[in-house]
Amino acid sequence: MTLSKKQISEFNTILSDLHRDLSAQVESGKAATDTVVLDQSKVGRLSRMDAMQQQKMAQSTLRNITSRLQLVNVALAKMNAGDYGFCDECGEVIDPGRLTVQPEAPCCFACQSQQEYHPQS
Repeated sequence: MTLSKKQISEFNTILSDLHRDLSAQVESGKAATDTVVLDQSKVGRLSRMDAMQQQKMAQSTLRNITSRLQLVNVALAKMNAGDYGFCDECGEVIDPGRLTVQPEAPCCFACQSQQEYHPQS
């Protein structure tokens, strides 16, 4: 079983839209990760600590978005090479339902579960 041309086209559109959205999120999120400056208009150490906490959360969010963007880039490259929809581990076709939920998924559900429960050392 392989993905149909119609499914490939639909996933290509979804991945392209996702790439555009994630790229925009990366650009808009960069400002939130800038160095926290001491704001003299706010009183107290708690304000600065709060700002630093927000900065850390923004950095974490940006890392997650960047990581997902990298997976989307790989999926788009596979799409161009004609290899999209096949598991990186076992080579089987990734279930279209899984791709609908996570179109950048590099592995089928079984292989992904195996990696999560038995990570390689």
